[in-house]
Amino acid sequence: MSESPARSVRRPNPRLLAAFAVGAAGLAITGGGVFAALNATASNTTAQNATSGILSLTMANNGTGFSQAVSNLAPGDVVNRYVNLTQGADLDGKDLTLAVADSTPTLLTTSAAKGLHVTVTQCSGAWTPGTGAGSCSGTATPLLTNTTLSALSTAPVSVKAGANAAGSTVNLQISLSLPDQAETTVNGAAPAGTIQGLSSSLTWTFGETQRTATTTGS
Repeated sequence: MSESPARSVRRPNPRLLAAFAVGAAGLAITGGGVFAALNATASNTTAQNATSGILSLTMANNGTGFSQAVSNLAPGDVVNRYVNLTQGADLDGKDLTLAVADSTPTLLTTSAAKGLHVTVTQCSGAWTPGTGAGSCSGTATPLLTNTTLSALSTAPVSVKAGANAAGSTVNLQISLSLPDQAETTVNGAAPAGTIQGLSSSLTWTFGETQRTATTTGS
C-alpha cells in the first residue's frame, strides 16, 4: 500500500495579522469620530434671585369684636360688632367671602325663618364702636344685607368683590339681629320649636383668593 503524501499547513503571516489589527483600530477610531461635536454654554455670573409671595389675611377686633359675647337677644334687637381685616404685605387678594360655623347648632343658625340674621357694612375710614350703631369716619357701604346665618353656615357667601390691595385694611361692622316672630310662653313653658333660651358657638371665617395671575417683563 502506498502512503498518501502529507499535506502542508500554511500558518498565517504575523505581519499580515498585525496590519489587519491596525486597520481595524483605525476604522473604530474613525467611526467614533463621526458622532463627535463641538459644544458651548453661557450662564449668568450673578445668581438671579426668585421668590414666591405670601397670600395672607388677618383679623383683629376693633373694640367690641367677635371675642365679646352676644347675650339675651330678643326679636328685633340688633347687636353690632367690629373687626378689621388686614391684607398681607406681599400679594393682593380678591373676592372676600364670609362663612359661619356653629359648634353647637341650634335654630339660631339652622333656621332661615327664626334664626339669626347678619348685615356686614364696610367703612372707608375707621369705625368707632358706640352704644348704638357706631360711627364711620368715611363712607359706609353695605356688603351683606340681612342674610340668614343658616345660609352662611351652608357655604361661604360673597361679601366684597374685587381686589384687596397688599397692606390694605377692610374695616367692618357686623350686625347680628333676631327677626320679629310670635311665640307665647304658657305658665312658664315655651312652645315647641321655640327660639328662646338657645345658645350657639360661632366661628366667623373670612376668605379670599389670590389676585389674578399676571405676565410681566418688569
